[in-house]
Amino acid sequence: MTAGTAEESNPAKRKRLLTALGLLFIVAAVAWGIHWFIYSRSHESTDDAYVAGNLIRITPRVEGTVVAVLADDTDHVKQGQILVKLDDTDARLALDKTEADLGEAVRRISQTFEAHDQETANLAVKQRSLEQAEADLARREQAVSLQVVSREEAEHARSARDKAKSELDLARAQLAASDAEVAGTSVDSHPAVKQAEDRLREAWLTLNRCEIRASADGEVAKRSVQVGQQVAPGMALMAIVPMSQLWVEANFKEDQLKGMTVGQPVRLVSDLYGSAVTFHGRVAGLSPGTGSVFSLLPPQNASGNWIKIVQRLPVRIALDAKELTSHPLRVGLSMKVEVETGVPAKVENLPATRYETPVEDAKGADALIRSILRENRTRKG
Repeated sequence: MTAGTAEESNPAKRKRLLTALGLLFIVAAVAWGIHWFIYSRSHESTDDAYVAGNLIRITPRVEGTVVAVLADDTDHVKQGQILVKLDDTDARLALDKTEADLGEAVRRISQTFEAHDQETANLAVKQRSLEQAEADLARREQAVSLQVVSREEAEHARSARDKAKSELDLARAQLAASDAEVAGTSVDSHPAVKQAEDRLREAWLTLNRCEIRASADGEVAKRSVQVGQQVAPGMALMAIVPMSQLWVEANFKEDQLKGMTVGQPVRLVSDLYGSAVTFHGRVAGLSPGTGSVFSLLPPQNASGNWIKIVQRLPVRIALDAKELTSHPLRVGLSMKVEVETGVPAKVENLPATRYETPVEDAKGADALIRSILRENRTRKG
């Protein structure tokens, strides 16, 4: 090949390469445009997303000394399971005292009701005595007019009538005082008995609270309590993370929220399992403000050196409970989130957000109270 032929072939080769490169860019641009038109414009994604969940803090409701710690970090516990035991010696003594006080109150109020019955009977006796004294006085006065008996005997009858009348007034006052103690009540409903019952319930709850129980199913974390430690109400002993109460908080840029609404489907991938496992969920809600607004020192943009920064808004995403059971997640794990903004939202399929814990009742104390009332009551009602 001559030198002239080589010089002529190089420009032609460069032209073909540039043409192929230009066609490649055109094809790539067309492919990207088609992908954006068909897929990307109806999907918004972010990797600024993390698993969130409830953190139930276990705190005592009474003060005491820890005598046993029955759960440690990473342990799975069931609702109602005993986690910590406190020394209950004083609580048991207090409960015994309130039981005795309730029994004494029932017996005392029963005697009060019996005394009321006696006052009622005594009033009837005094009423009858007055009637008899008045009848005797009337006969004596008639006899005096006929000069059958002396006037002195009539005066004695009048004195007896006055005495009977005074005794009747006293009996009425005593009955009124007794009525004030028992009127409208029974032994079981008397205020003194009710107060003793409330003190017993309080002592029973105090004793029961010496055993600190799990308020939900979950895994134990951040245990700080130690055996022998003196604890006070409200002191954090450990935490429980309910593994079935997890969701994802995804932080989307403000320009990604245009078509995002509650109920849209979401696909999620966790770094824990990789792309082999895909989680599915739905948009449960959009935060009412950006993270900076709720910070300790919110930004003040009224100054003259303001610089615009794209803000991110937290979006709450509800996860599929069955998928969480088969592939458990942990609070704080990072996630890749993709929301299908082009799909109609289905709000009716969203799970209702309800978190509750069983309220400690006093059924055991009520049974104990009924037993004490039955054993110490000396009259019915």
